[in-house]
Parts: sequence; structure tokens; C-alpha cells
Amino acid sequence: MGQVIETDVAVVGAGPVGLFAAFELGMLKLRCVLVDALGEVGGQCTALYPEKPIYDIPAHPAIEAADLVAKLEEQIAPFAPGRLLGRRVETLSGARGAFVLGTDQGDEIRCKAVIVAAGAGAFGPNRPPLAGLEGFEASGAVQYYVKRREDLRGKRVVIAGGGDSAVDWALALRGVAASIQVVHRRAKFRAAPETAGQLDAAAARGEVEMVIPYQLHGLHGAGGVLEAVEVADLDGNTKRLAADVLLPFFGLSMDLGAIAGWGLGLERNHVVVAPATCETDVAGVFAIGDVATYPGKLKLILQGFSEAAMAAHAIHPIVFPETALHFEYSTTKGVPGG
Repeated sequence: MGQVIETDVAVVGAGPVGLFAAFELGMLKLRCVLVDALGEVGGQCTALYPEKPIYDIPAHPAIEAADLVAKLEEQIAPFAPGRLLGRRVETLSGARGAFVLGTDQGDEIRCKAVIVAAGAGAFGPNRPPLAGLEGFEASGAVQYYVKRREDLRGKRVVIAGGGDSAVDWALALRGVAASIQVVHRRAKFRAAPETAGQLDAAAARGEVEMVIPYQLHGLHGAGGVLEAVEVADLDGNTKRLAADVLLPFFGLSMDLGAIAGWGLGLERNHVVVAPATCETDVAGVFAIGDVATYPGKLKLILQGFSEAAMAAHAIHPIVFPETALHFEYSTTKGVPGG
């Protein structure tokens, strides 16, 4: 049986940007509820790379993703936003000032405005087309996300892919995994130039073995226990790499799910918004973070934080139409109730 919740703003997505939106709304005395399909807050930071350091958060030269989420939770605690986790928002009805959202668990959220902070939407890994893959996934021999580095201690790890995740984890697992082999179809990586250079240096020192130009071809083992990863070069020549764990990093498939049917303007599976307010072409519905697009958009968490502030200020007159909003710095007014 679902819940019926009345609030000022429904925030769809409880990743870092959604969490900061709850803070900005709270600072303006706007009530909100966070809704997320995952069972815990943090979005991709929690689900995909909790131990991965993030380097572009102001005042934090480096902070692990899980720690960033914990700090954001601490920041919103004074406002006690509502939470509906493990729920996927399916329907949107009504209009600006009087929306109703429905979830797959039968919940009904009545609100005056909506913020979509759904990141990449309902994301999932792009899975390599390998025979017997499901059995190795079930046993954990094939993993698309690394929750804890320690789980891979002493393991023979094969990493496949050429983007940031592949390079970052190859570097992060040095000194933890027994061996690290990186499989990529070409010598050039799509990762940040600095980390790609660090990988080249690690390979020169013998800390990582580069298996180039190869691509995944097969898995060998029994009962979910992986023994070797078979790779093939561009001419079809194959070889086997001894392995306990395969980490395929081929990106995420992005799916907006039911949000795509809400009548919002879309561009390449992203929601088009007005740069000044982050409002979509449906009045009263806003989009922030990775899901939003506009000219000059950068997919950075810090830009998502800025968008959260802009959306919250644009929502204030919807909830309090008779009250003028006088902008104040947090250093002046403090945290309400704090």
C-alpha cells in the first residue's frame, strides 16, 4: 500500500545534486520529499564508485564519493526532507502549483513544483555480449561497479574499456589486486589526459599490464568461478588472460523511463531547460544535474549544485506567490532552525 504525501516540492533523484536541492529548498523554507529508484541516497556516487575520489568539489582537494554523500546528508539534516527510496516515479499529472506524482509502489505525492534530478535516468551498465556471462555476474566474477577495493585484494583482475572508469580503477587497484591487466582495442584512451598518462607510467613500471589492441572474446571457468578471460585482436587471433575477476567498463545505458513520457522537451535523451531557472517547457517542472541540457552546459557536480540553487529560487514564488523573496547570504541568515 502506497503513501499519500503532501509537500511543496518533489525532488526526483537523490544523488548529490538532488540532495543539495533539498538543502537549497530548505534554506528557502520550502518542504520537499526525495524520491529515488535506488534503495539508498547518493545516486551513481553510491551505486557505482563510493570509494572513488572526486577532485573538483570546491574546498575539497579530494573527497571519496561516499564521503561527499555523507556530508550532503549532514547538510540537509536540519530540514528533515521526506524520503521515498526504492520507488520509481511513473506518472505526472496536474499543473504548476498542483501536481500529483505516482510511483510504482502506489505512492501519491501532491506538490506545487517538481525538480527532476535523475542524473542519467534509470542507468545500467552496457554488458559485453559474452556466452555464459550471467553465471559469472551472479557469482561476482564479473562486476560492473566496485563497491570496495578490499573485495579485490589478492585477485587477478582484468579490466576492459578505454574510458575514465577503466583507467581510474586500474590505478586505484594497484597494491590491492594481485595483478591488473587492461584490455582495450586501441592505444589511445578516452580518459582524462592526466590519468591516462599515469596509467602509461604505471604500465612502464610493471604495475599494470596493457593488453592492446584486443577486445573481449570469451570467458572460461565453471560454476561461476572465473579462470581466464579470452581476448581477440583485430585479426581474430586469441589468447587467454588468467583472471579471477573481470571488470567491464563500457559506460552506462541511459533510460529516462517514464519521465520521457511527461511531455518535457528532450534532446538526445536529456531534458531541455531554461538556463536562468532550469525550468522545462512544462511550467512548474524543473530539471537539474546530468539530466538537464542547455547551451554551455557542463556535466559537473558543481554545476548541478548551482542549478539546484537557481531552481529553488525560481520555485519560491510558485509556493509563496504573495511573499517577496529577499536574497540573503547563508552567512547572514544561517540555517533555519539550526
